[in-house]
Amino acid sequence: MREARGNGPTGMDLIIRNIRLADAGLADPVDIGVEGGRIVAIERGLTADADVYEGEGRLACAGLVETHIHLDKSRIIDRFPPPDEREFSPVKQVAPAKPSWTVEDVRERAARTLERCILNGATRMRTQVEVDPGIGLRGFDAIQSLIADYRWAIDIEMCVFPQEGLISYPGTDALLVRALRRGARVIGGAPRYDTDPRGQLRRIFELAREFDADIDLHLDVGNTPDEMLIPFVCELTERMGRQGRVVVGHMTKLALLPPAEVRQIGRRLSDLGIAVTVLPATELYLMGRDRDHAVRRGVADVHLLLGEGVNCSISTNNVLNPATPYGDCSLIRMANLHANLLQVGQARQLRQCFEMLTERSARLLRLGDYGLAAGNPADVVVIDANTPEQAIAEIAAPVAAFKRGRRTVIRQPPELVRP
Repeated sequence: MREARGNGPTGMDLIIRNIRLADAGLADPVDIGVEGGRIVAIERGLTADADVYEGEGRLACAGLVETHIHLDKSRIIDRFPPPDEREFSPVKQVAPAKPSWTVEDVRERAARTLERCILNGATRMRTQVEVDPGIGLRGFDAIQSLIADYRWAIDIEMCVFPQEGLISYPGTDALLVRALRRGARVIGGAPRYDTDPRGQLRRIFELAREFDADIDLHLDVGNTPDEMLIPFVCELTERMGRQGRVVVGHMTKLALLPPAEVRQIGRRLSDLGIAVTVLPATELYLMGRDRDHAVRRGVADVHLLLGEGVNCSISTNNVLNPATPYGDCSLIRMANLHANLLQVGQARQLRQCFEMLTERSARLLRLGDYGLAAGNPADVVVIDANTPEQAIAEIAAPVAAFKRGRRTVIRQPPELVRP
């Protein structure tokens, strides 16, 4: 559809009309004007000789941000069906098969998961990629090719990390260095799988400082709060000057602490700029398997952390693999699950859930050009809801997405066919 030129900046090539901004409540809808892939105006009544998308008063944001997902290990549940016993290790179950995985195999599975993420409104992503002598850099190569091929719809960065140990797995260190030299800008860790957890963390921080990389750790997962490593991570962050550049994911042990202790940890994290990512589906599936009744949920109450100034995100983690044998790549559904688990229902808390998929996640990834604002890339996702609270409460679906001003997703809301 084209319109005659009128109000607004000249030269616009797209107008996204009648959308509601997340921070505007039920105020009158506005229009977003786009030129050359960037937002040039946000105001009412824009007209131009431009393509027009009619938002019909729906909610819009700059896209959902996936901060922690394992594309390389997604969609393998058909190869590793869930065992009958309650307690098992998904990492140990999968490790023997990794040497047989090819670049093509990883790429094909990851691409299917990535496309589902895009269809569900993701426009930015950080994906965890395993690097060790078993898989080598084949997973890295597969994801690197997807970054280039899907840039039309989503921006992706890789976090390379040693899933099966670093100190205890000879050859892993050299592969991590190679991946960092080849452009990985984030390094992670999984110290619970290492014979020397603190040694692994020290080495991860050393590499991050050497390559000026951000850090994103799998940390403090377990069924008891014993031997938490977050104090040591705080110490390393301060000593090595990585404030504002460290993320800790999972943190299930926080769910086992009284609120006062969680808040105390939160104040320390806030002081150091350490962010937290929670992964509700995986925690709910894996935690508490040492019990056959009164099973622990294992999802940290990040709303307590938000109250202490900690930045937090909600993310997917695994999709259709032994650690999480289901998933549709919907971050909005994940936030709804989180809200149910934490028994949060106030409008303020539901809005926080939406923020942990959008601007808080963008801040976690240190994205300086995220948001619906003039000058930013025209990344816009329209959601079939009026407010962020409604989107989370009703698991509202995205109905359209634009990446740098180009339409990337078409989804028609279902309609009743009345007699």
